[in-house]
Order: sequence, then C-alpha cells, then structure tokens
Amino acid sequence: MEKENYAEVSPVENQNDLNKNKKYDTIIIGSGAGGLSAAICLARSGQKVLVLEQHDVPGGWCHSFYLNGYRFTPGVHYIGLLNKGESTNTLYEGLGIANDVSFFRMNPKAYEHCWVGNERIDMPAGYDNIKEALAKLFPEEKKGIASYLKLVSAVSYELQLIPKVKGFWAHLTIPFRTKNMGKYSVFSLRKVIKKHIKSPLLKAVLNIQIGDHGLPPSKASFPLHAAVMGHYSSGGYYPVGGGGALVKAMTNALKKHNGEIRTSQKVNQILLEGGKKKKAIGVQLENGEKILAKRIISNADPSKTFLELVGKENISNKLNKRLGKTKYSCTSLMLFVTVDMDMRKAGLDSGNIWMMQHEDLDTLFEETQKIDILEGDVFPGMFISCTTLKDPISFDGRYHTIEAITYINHKSFDKFKNEGDTRSKEYLDFKDQLTKKMIRTLEKVVPGIDNKIVQKELGTPITNEYYINSTNGCVYGTEKSFWQIGPFAYKAKSEIENLYLCGASVLSHGVAGAGYSGVETAAKILKCRQEDLIQPDDSQNIRIYEAEDDSDYPEWIRKKIKVKRDRLASGVDAFAKTE
Repeated sequence: MEKENYAEVSPVENQNDLNKNKKYDTIIIGSGAGGLSAAICLARSGQKVLVLEQHDVPGGWCHSFYLNGYRFTPGVHYIGLLNKGESTNTLYEGLGIANDVSFFRMNPKAYEHCWVGNERIDMPAGYDNIKEALAKLFPEEKKGIASYLKLVSAVSYELQLIPKVKGFWAHLTIPFRTKNMGKYSVFSLRKVIKKHIKSPLLKAVLNIQIGDHGLPPSKASFPLHAAVMGHYSSGGYYPVGGGGALVKAMTNALKKHNGEIRTSQKVNQILLEGGKKKKAIGVQLENGEKILAKRIISNADPSKTFLELVGKENISNKLNKRLGKTKYSCTSLMLFVTVDMDMRKAGLDSGNIWMMQHEDLDTLFEETQKIDILEGDVFPGMFISCTTLKDPISFDGRYHTIEAITYINHKSFDKFKNEGDTRSKEYLDFKDQLTKKMIRTLEKVVPGIDNKIVQKELGTPITNEYYINSTNGCVYGTEKSFWQIGPFAYKAKSEIENLYLCGASVLSHGVAGAGYSGVETAAKILKCRQEDLIQPDDSQNIRIYEAEDDSDYPEWIRKKIKVKRDRLASGVDAFAKTE
C-alpha cells in the first residue's frame, strides 16, 4: 500500500526528549474528517494542537490507498451540497480548504442508477428533475411524488436551520420554524412514504439511499433519511484525487496554523487524574510514551473511547449502561478491483449503481444480515462505483478502478476477531470465497468482468476494525436509529472533564456530517457557535467540473490526464504480461 505525501511531523522516536515536558492545548485521537475539522478550528484560534493517527496515513474513512499505482478510497464515494451557499461548500470555505479542493460533478441526469430486480430507473439531480422523471414512469403517482418530495425538502431544510437559530426570541419560534420535522420526528421512513406512495417499486427507488445510513425503511427515522436525500438534492460530486485529496487539503491547513499530525501512533490510554470527578490530562501511546494536554478529543467511537481508552472503571454506571445498550451500524465487504475493460462500453458512467434483488428493502436488509454469508450464489444488494469515471484524471486510458460494497452482519466474522496481525488459513480461505461471491454479484451488472480483473482486494469487517478502529468494523458509527440520533446522540462534551468526542457518532455521519461534528466540538471548547468558526468566505472557491463532459476542462486537468496516459503508453504498465 503506497503512501500519499501528507504533512506529517517526524516519527515519534525522534521526539521523545522533546515531548517529555511538552504540553499541548488539545490532543485529538484519530484523523478522520471530524478530528481534522476540529484540529483546524482549534489551531486557527491559537491553540497548540496534536493529532494522533494509528494508521500510516491520516484520514480515517476518507484516506486513499494504492494498489500497484491505482487509487482506492474506502469511505468517500460521493459528496453533496457543494454549490455556493450550500452547507458542504460553506464548511470547506470556513475551514479554509475550498481553494485547495476540486470536484467532478457526477452525471446530473443519473447520479444514482437504481437497479431493482429487472427494473432500471435513474435518479437525476434536483427535486424538480426527480419529480418530472419519476412522474413519467409512474403517472398514477404524480401527486404523491410531488407531496413526498416537498416534505423531504422541508424537513431537510428545517434540520439545517436549527444550528443557525440565534437569540432568545428566535429559539422560542423553533417549533413554528420546524413544524414538519417536529411532526414527523418519531415516524419511520416506511410509515411516512406509505402515506404518499403506493407502488412498491417506486418506494424502493425513493428509498434507495438507505445505503447511505445503513438502516431499512422500517427502522430508519424519516428525518434522518430526509437529511440524506437533502444532502444529495443538488446531485453527487466526487473529489479530484479521491478522498485522500480532501485529507491532504485538511492536513495542509492544519500545518499552516502550526498544528501537528503524527501517523502510526496508536493511543492505548487516555490519562486521567482526580478521584470521583475525573479529568483528562493526556494520552499514553502504544510504545509507552505519555503526552500531556489541557484537553483530549476522541474521534474514535464511544465504545472505543470509554471502554478501551478511558476504562470501564473510570466512567459512571449511567454511561456504562448506555454503552451496553448502544448499537453500531452495519459493517461491510468492500471489493477493490482494477480491470482491463472499457467501462463505458459496458454501460457504466460516473453515477453510482445501487443494485437490489427485489423491491422489498426491509426484507432485503434482513437478508444482508444473515450470519451465513456464503449462503446463496450472489449477495442480495450491492453498491458499485467506478472511480475512474468519477475522476477522469485518475484514468490512464486503459485500466479502470471499481469499488463494490455490500453490507453484512459483523457476527459473520466473530471467530476471526482475535487472530492478531497474522491471518489464519481459514480466514484467508473464507475471504477468498467471499471475493468470488462479490465478483459473481458484480457480474450481474458488468457481464464478463471476472475475466478482465487484473488485481483485486477485499476489505472485511476485520479490515475496517484494523485500519479504522471502528467497533465491529461498523461503517457509520452508532446505528442511526431514532434513539441514537439528534437529541439522543452522544454529545461533544463527555462526563469526564476536558474529554470531548467528535465523529460519526456525535452529530452526523458521512464526510460532511463528520466534518461538521468536528466544528461543533471545537465550538464547545472555544465557547462559541458553530457558525462563528465556519463563516462563508468569498475568497474561497471550490472548483467543480463535469465528469461526463470534458469540453470545459482547464489546462491543468488536461495536462494531468495526458501525463497519466503518456506514462502507460511509455511502457509503465503494472499488469503488462511478459513473454
């Protein structure tokens, strides 16, 4: 696995003497989007900040890795709300990284391809376009489609409005400003859509993005799903350079404000002092080194933070009981393949493909959670993303990269959890069988692809836990069920003095949601509001280009594409067959 060139501090063994008496204002455990966002905000305010990352590259789920020179990003497949004035754009402007990141807009006519059974239905960008496209296919549902999308839009808007409310009188009007969210806050997605839509197929299409939060319609909170649909209401965008490009922009911004980041630094313990009332004072690394700080932020999930880093003996009975009841999101199998095949001729474009065997998404989700995942010839559902079509710069003119994902139950891997770094033959054989099943499933979308694969790698829940340190290899932090989101989610400020949380289990999940969680945590520490830290900035502008239309590409993009293709043409081919 090849490293990206990130801004890093020199290895810890060269800093032991320096750190003996060095005290930071804030140490952040984990360098996911939440940890890096918090780090930038705090360092910019003048704090001395240190970010510690157990992996050899920063980024958490956002990091990129390379196999024989071909890039993959396990946790960034598309991002929404990137137009000027929209929330993700404002986040990146406010963090001061907008000028350093570029995006390709995925196919606006079909940024989501819904393959449900034998049906093929495209989801275009924009509520009006969705309404028009689906009304043509389901004319008898035209009124219900309009009313449902109007409600989704209203609830999504109201959710974004809450953090911006200022002042006593404004807070008094929240119930009137957020009447739709309040009315539907306790309703499941299935219950709400049932009131508007009759067709099971149309329900499946409108609910296809349950994969972005990992819960079936019967368990998903309607406001949560509305927030996800709202996030992609303007379409989907993919970062030029993959998720690693976002990480690089954030680490460079952190370095600009004199923040530090150290990789391959696993934290074993959060150091505490005090009797009944505990206070966080630093961390101890796996190598025994202790580093002190005025406060600690954990970007790890709550169970990893409190049960492993803090210790069960140091938390209250109340918190211990809550942790015992906390459920984590589903986990995944991720297949990373490089293929010697023309993906456009095979029918793919920059849009995602959500393939579901049938239209009953509740039953389908149950099928994905069976313990025996080798049962059956193919998986019941799969998400497919061709990253070389999403990011044309990464395409060398011959080899395409594909990321295919299916959700599974982490218990399928329970017997391999304690193996350590050396994998058993049983695990490797199991992984090989699953890889073959993933490829058979992928063949349903791209017939003949099996014979065109030149390299492949499968990520499992064990992989997720090893690299990301997520409980059970979960992909979205805590399960996003009603009693674990919004006012019931874990808060930024913990019961232990000077210990804070950020990340997918705190405010929201996803790349942008986790990023905002870091800003929220920094705001709690700095005793200000979230929006005080991420003001719109007209000097910052995200560059957006069309993945499906190269006519307006600037010279720098054309040069990068040419360099990539010239390199392959000159004979630098990792998969060239020798006679």
